[in-house]
Amino acid sequence: MALAFPNQSRSYDKGGKRVRFTGHDGMFEVMFFVNADALSDPADGEASYLAAFDAAREKIYNTARKLYLKGRKAVYVLSAADFA
Repeated sequence: MALAFPNQSRSYDKGGKRVRFTGHDGMFEVMFFVNADALSDPADGEASYLAAFDAAREKIYNTARKLYLKGRKAVYVLSAADFA
């Protein structure tokens, strides 16, 4: 089954300075994080990181799918290098 993102929710992990979102492969939930440095918003803080995530949502989802296909894990952390 293909990785899908039916739940549009995301949250900011202040301690890890990253945005968390989930994908689903059938009945399996897969957790993803995007490091704040990968988000193109120069402002600092939860609201700006979440807004930057929303603006780049399709690109983030496509990158997450590519990483997932390379090797299936329970948790993925996307960095700026993954979007290059």
